[in-house]
Amino acid sequence: MTEPTRIIAIRHGETAWNVDTRIQGHLDIPLSATGRRQADRLGEALKDEPIRAIYASDLTRAWETAQYVARACGIEVTKEEGLRERGFGDFEGKTFAEIAELLPEQSQRWRKRDPEFAPAGGESLLALRSRVVGAAERLAAQHPGELIAMVGHGGVMDVLYRAATRLDIQAPRTWALGNAAINRLLWTPEGFTLVGWADTQHLDDDALDETNG
Repeated sequence: MTEPTRIIAIRHGETAWNVDTRIQGHLDIPLSATGRRQADRLGEALKDEPIRAIYASDLTRAWETAQYVARACGIEVTKEEGLRERGFGDFEGKTFAEIAELLPEQSQRWRKRDPEFAPAGGESLLALRSRVVGAAERLAAQHPGELIAMVGHGGVMDVLYRAATRLDIQAPRTWALGNAAINRLLWTPEGFTLVGWADTQHLDDDALDETNG
């Protein structure tokens, strides 16, 4: 019987675009000063955890967040493009309000979580789920009986939560996706299981919860 892999799943620290509710997607936006402070406290909170490997999206906001954890734990970070945020195509760089005004029909399909809808040049929810779950399963399978960290984005955390709780991709979200929160999962060949979610005790204030990057 395969020993379960323990996973700490982390959304990157805050960016200025998170504050502005501006869609980041694959645009490479750095952490803000608040985001760097959150990442530093995240690293401090995890420094005594027996983390054997850290995998991170190659986008700067996630990669930089992972570096704080890596320095605290004394290990290297491995880039994993499968942990990138959802590609939002024409939505990228626009605020929620701008999307609603400029692209009302697309905005409605997005808001309703149409699983097959993809902004021009972007990904559908189905494509995002396939990519993220596939990458997370592949990485977890390499570390039976070990603890690993995966650092990604709001959309990535949402997919992992749904995978662990068997919730449909269209189900309304009632769980937090806070910046630099600590989320815990188990993985076995049978799938993911939720252990703990949205631990922000290490942060001095509430992280933003918008799924825009």
